[in-house]
Amino acid sequence: MRKKKSRYNINSMILCALVFFAIAGTALCMVVNGREAAVEKAKAEAELKEQEAKKAEEKAVKRAAEEAEKKRAKDFSLQPGVPIGTQAPNAEEKVVYLTFDDGPSANTQTILDILEQYDAKATFFIAGSREEWRPLIKTAYEAGHTIGLHTYSHDYAGVYSSVDAYFEDLDKIGKVAEEQIGYVPCFIRFPGGSSNAVSKKYTQGIMTELTSLVQEEGYQYYDWNLDSGDGADKSVEELKANSMTDRFHQVMLLFHDSRSKENTVEALPSIIEYYKNLGYEFRAIDRESFAPHHSVNN
Repeated sequence: MRKKKSRYNINSMILCALVFFAIAGTALCMVVNGREAAVEKAKAEAELKEQEAKKAEEKAVKRAAEEAEKKRAKDFSLQPGVPIGTQAPNAEEKVVYLTFDDGPSANTQTILDILEQYDAKATFFIAGSREEWRPLIKTAYEAGHTIGLHTYSHDYAGVYSSVDAYFEDLDKIGKVAEEQIGYVPCFIRFPGGSSNAVSKKYTQGIMTELTSLVQEEGYQYYDWNLDSGDGADKSVEELKANSMTDRFHQVMLLFHDSRSKENTVEALPSIIEYYKNLGYEFRAIDRESFAPHHSVNN
């Protein structure tokens, strides 16, 4: 009987111990699980805060970009009475303004790719003859380049037949720009430049009138102080030689953007590298930019 009782006591003690350890283990697991849950909760809250901060930052960046774009559109749009450009730029700054007339064309995207490769900005004085390429106006603008107005028809006989004819042509190309970028730019370049003499064949003294009238209407015209020569049939090496100089700190360089200007496209990287090696910055024209004016010959 005593042995039986002794075994019963031992079994009871073992059972109690097992129950104790089970309860203790459960409690320990609950503590551990609670800590893990707290850690996971804290981690989730931290991730949520990080996501919210990232969203807020992205929203702020987007808002800033939108505001900058609105300001750019306002600054670059036609605004009679608001000054544009200077003929006395900062002599200490070394700036190249790459300008392309007559586009967009089959070569425009390649030109844009080269400019992106070298982180160089440029200005495109557009024409209106090739409708299929017009979406590239918007592409160039969204890449940070400036859109200016050149001519809708590039028909000298029509454009320079009268003052009214010139402004009719200018209004037409302005509408093309507005369709693509949302506003009419204030930057223009005359067909042949302000110094062209061919206009004499059609209207005596028209350039003298136009150079004054366009500014009264809120435009600024941009001639150039360096001509690549690609308006004629020049070799790649000739284009490079014509386009590279250290004579000016402010270089307004004339190129053309049309299907036939493959040599311009081929020469462009070397020209950009030349000026970069001399410490020049490549800018698109804005309201503060150098606006070179030729002597008017008609």
